[in-house]
Amino acid sequence: MRVVIGSDHGGFEAKEPAKKYIQSLGHDVTDFGCHSPASVDYPDIAQLVAESVARGEFERGVLLDGFGGAVALAANKVPGARAVAAYNSVSAFMAIAHDNANVLCLGGKTHGELAIQEMLKVYFGESFEGGRHERRLAKIAAIEARYSR
Repeated sequence: MRVVIGSDHGGFEAKEPAKKYIQSLGHDVTDFGCHSPASVDYPDIAQLVAESVARGEFERGVLLDGFGGAVALAANKVPGARAVAAYNSVSAFMAIAHDNANVLCLGGKTHGELAIQEMLKVYFGESFEGGRHERRLAKIAAIEARYSR
């Protein structure tokens, strides 16, 4: 799978081992930054990752900030991005299996390396279940279309 990863300074230290872990699962990973712990604005990185996934350049994306919520907020402004902040393996499972999230958002300061690896393992090991969830995602797409005019 082609995966794009990005972080702000709050997620930088967690991004580096997360990137290696995703690669160990057999996926190709492209890193959109940031590339140091120097302060950056999370909306810039979130937009780059979300746009590239929404355009189909990558199958999935991973964003990290201090707690996962800020990058999710920014990424979800991009039409076609479905970013979900996960906080444990159950939420990572629901993000892909029920919500067909194409961007997983994680907290570099709220989770340790092993917890992040477990969430990534679940997220990349599962797929969208479809069925009743398709109807719900269609409703989200309709909301998005209404407000993106």
